[in-house]
Amino acid sequence: MNYIKLALIGLILGSTASIADDCLAPPSPTLPDGATASMPEMLAAQKAVKTFQAANTEYRACLDPLVTAAQVAAAGDSPGPDLQKTLEQLNNDYNASVSTEQEVADGFNVALRDFKAANPADSN
Repeated sequence: MNYIKLALIGLILGSTASIADDCLAPPSPTLPDGATASMPEMLAAQKAVKTFQAANTEYRACLDPLVTAAQVAAAGDSPGPDLQKTLEQLNNDYNASVSTEQEVADGFNVALRDFKAANPADSN
């Protein structure tokens, strides 16, 4: 059983670079200046943020099995520097996607507050 497990981990990690290429982080949407944006621009930005968040969730779901396999392999007797580097990169990519999503959400919230301040009649 352990040999099968190690073989599977080896196959997954051996192809981590090619699998990771299939896991592409989505680009962040461009957010409008809420103080000058129109209602249609704000609605389009809201839709773009939701689309980005969904794509980012899919990206992390793509990374999850790679991270798990790398963690299992790194917990072995002699993980080696390449495996440690792979695990570190996968964790960095995953964490960066979380941070980017938070930055996008925060940016949209600032734009929305600015929009509401500039357009009190439109924000009710």
